[in-house]
Formats: sequence, C-alpha cells, structure tokens
Amino acid sequence: MKESIRKAPVPLCGVALGMAALGNLLQSYSQGLRYSCGAVSGLLLILFLLKAVMFPQMIRQDMKNPVIASVAPAFPMALTQLSVYLQPWLGRGSYYLWLSALALHAALTVYFTWRFIFKLEMTQVFASYFVVYVGVAVGAVTAPAYGKEALGAKLVWFALAALAALLVLVTLRYLRFPCVEEAAQPLICIYTAPTSLCIVGYVQSVSQKSQTLLLALLGLSTGLYLFALFQAAKCLKLPFYPSFASFTFPFVITAIAARQAMDCLAAIGAPQPWLRPLALAETAVACFLTLSTLVRFLWFIFGKERETAPKKGGR
Repeated sequence: MKESIRKAPVPLCGVALGMAALGNLLQSYSQGLRYSCGAVSGLLLILFLLKAVMFPQMIRQDMKNPVIASVAPAFPMALTQLSVYLQPWLGRGSYYLWLSALALHAALTVYFTWRFIFKLEMTQVFASYFVVYVGVAVGAVTAPAYGKEALGAKLVWFALAALAALLVLVTLRYLRFPCVEEAAQPLICIYTAPTSLCIVGYVQSVSQKSQTLLLALLGLSTGLYLFALFQAAKCLKLPFYPSFASFTFPFVITAIAARQAMDCLAAIGAPQPWLRPLALAETAVACFLTLSTLVRFLWFIFGKERETAPKKGGR
C-alpha cells in the first residue's frame, strides 16, 4: 500500500477534479450518480494527501517542474467543487472549505508566477498554464452555493483576461516549438477547458448576461473542443502517462458549458437548438474519457503497470 501511495502522481488531482465535475454533469440523470462521482473524487484527493504527508520531499521536488506545478491547482479546484457536495453535512464549514480552497489556489498561482513566469522560457510553456490562471473560475461556478456571486463575477473577469493572454502565449509556444516530449503531449487537450469554464462561471455568477459575449465564447469553446478532441484521439494511442488526466475535466466542463449556455440563451430569448445534440454528444464523450482515464490511473497506482512517464510528464 505504501508503494501505491508513493506512485500517486500530482495529476491525480486532475482526475479527482474531473470526477467531481462529472457528478455535476450527471446530476440531472441521477443524484446517486452524482454522489458516487463525488465519493470517488474525495477518495482520490485523500490518496494524494496521504502521499503529501508520507512523501513530502517528492511533492517539493515535483513543484520545481513547470508541468507538474501548473497542474497542481487542480487540487484546490477539486476541493472547491467538493465543498458544495459536502454542504448538506458540513453546513457553514463547507463555506470555509471553499474559501480555503480559493486561498490555496491563489497561493499556488503566486508561487507559479514567481518561479516560472518571471523567468519565462517558451519551451517550458504548456496548455496546463490555463489551469493556474483560468482555473480560479471554478470559484465562480460554485459561488452561488454560498451567495457570493459578486466575488464569483470578479473571478470570471479575471479568468477571461487570463484566457485572452494565455491563448496568445500558449498558442505561440506550440506554433514556434511544436516538438513536445511524449509524456507532455496529452496536455494540449486542456485547450478545451478554459473557455468552457469561463462560460459556466459567467452563467452562474454574472447577473447581467450579454448574448453577444456568450455566443462568442460558445463559438470559441466549440472550436477548441473539436481541436482538443482530435488531439485526444491521437494521444490515446500513447502509453499511459499521468498527463492523461487532461482527458477528464476539460471535456466534462465543455459538456457542462454547452448545457448551461443552452439553458441561459433560451432564458434570455435567444434559443440555440443545435446545442442540445451537441451537449448530449459531449456528455457521452466526457463520460467515456473520464471513466476510462480513472481506470488507467487506478491500474497505474495499484496494478502492475510499469511507470512509463519520465519526470517531466508528472510523478
């Protein structure tokens, strides 16, 4: 068991985030499915916390790597979502858990900026940088549960500004330096996440909706989704790497964005019938990719699969 805990990689937090989001996506089908996904998410985070307690030196070493440090905020993002799951039992305590998760995300953002952005190397830029700066919008997604829509709206505007800047930076990196080591190639699938996350945060926390902005974000999200889906189809042929966590939350949040944008646009008098089949298709893809990735991670940690990922792919 100790060896399995040691093998739990930091990107496992991304799978936990994906499972928590998947539960929310499937909530309309079954509350039992939602809580099942939430329970799996919580267990994955506990496994990672055990590693942090038992092998802190490994975590400290991992955080010197820009790839791993950039996916580390998936941990507070997952906590942010799970706080809402726990609200019926924790009451006010879930609010403090939510605040603590946002504070941890902010601390990780400051650390990442100081260590990697101030000494920026284009070859060390990856799509996972979106997780650091746009990922905070998950606070806007969950803010209504605590009556903090005003804070959520501020997080959305920050995330949108970060999205605009990072789309330029990250895209330039991949265009100028297209060769990416195999272990980090799946990270490109994260491209589908940031715009979709901003859509969900916008719908949830911004009171005055702009039809033009929402449609523009939806168009960008759909285009990036198709690009990421094409990349995922190629990356699924690779041997397992912890960066496979990129197949989880990005595709789940895109399906959630399509459904929520559909409902929001209909409510403001601009229905988009094409969104319904798109949302259903994206839901099916999200379920397949997230659950299959979960199985691969569990086999990697608890099974006999050889550790194939070099240091830069996540440990």
